[in-house]
Amino acid sequence: MKILLQQEEAAMTAVAVYLLTKYNLGLPVWLWVLLFFTPDIGMLGYLVNTAAGAFTYNLFHHKGLAVVVALTGYLLHNEPVIAIGVLLFGHSSFDRMMGYGLKYNDSFAHTHLGFIGKKKA
Repeated sequence: MKILLQQEEAAMTAVAVYLLTKYNLGLPVWLWVLLFFTPDIGMLGYLVNTAAGAFTYNLFHHKGLAVVVALTGYLLHNEPVIAIGVLLFGHSSFDRMMGYGLKYNDSFAHTHLGFIGKKKA
């Protein structure tokens, strides 16, 4: 089942990357590679505490929010907003493909996909 879910997330990541080629805003590829990882700025909330970190991380990695942003951009005919939504969606799918899920309040390593990092004893 785990491999099937990873394949599903890989497919969603690939679709997002394709859409970013359509809504590339004239930016060079190297910049898009950097921008692809900008949603991880949500980890800065962990500088406050784990609850704040989980909230900010989950906010920047919520696929539903990403779809709402992209759809809003589409309805407003605003390509930068579409690109932001697609970027958020693609990054979230990529993270889930790699095993990083939405965070619980108790620990950065505790995600909806299980624990990341070293195995718990």
